[in-house]
Amino acid sequence: MAINDLLSDLIARIKNGQMAHLASINAPYSNVSANVLKVLESEGYIRGWSETADGNKRNVEVQLKYFEGEPAIKSIKRVSKSGRRVYSSVESLLPVYNGLGIAILSTNKGVISDNDARIHRVGGEVICHVF
Repeated sequence: MAINDLLSDLIARIKNGQMAHLASINAPYSNVSANVLKVLESEGYIRGWSETADGNKRNVEVQLKYFEGEPAIKSIKRVSKSGRRVYSSVESLLPVYNGLGIAILSTNKGVISDNDARIHRVGGEVICHVF
């Protein structure tokens, strides 16, 4: 099966894995997916992730995080899609879920959270919102 948007596939697998209370999920590897997983890990939304190889295919294994039986990620939503790109300057970045969530952005400084984007004073493409 050909998957065009690996990041949307990763987000869907994370949502489905947490609804099924799985300990970990596997998804196809891409550089952008790896960078988004680094941000999710540093912000405390997942336990960790690792790159695995299955023959000549590269995959990522994501260890999902739960707190008192509830998923750490209440909602993860893709904002910028392949058919509609969404860009934001640092001045127009709004807090996600009244500051309880994060936005993940692709900037010229790399893939970073909205808090880091405000610190570095850079805007970019809004990849997804997480809370």
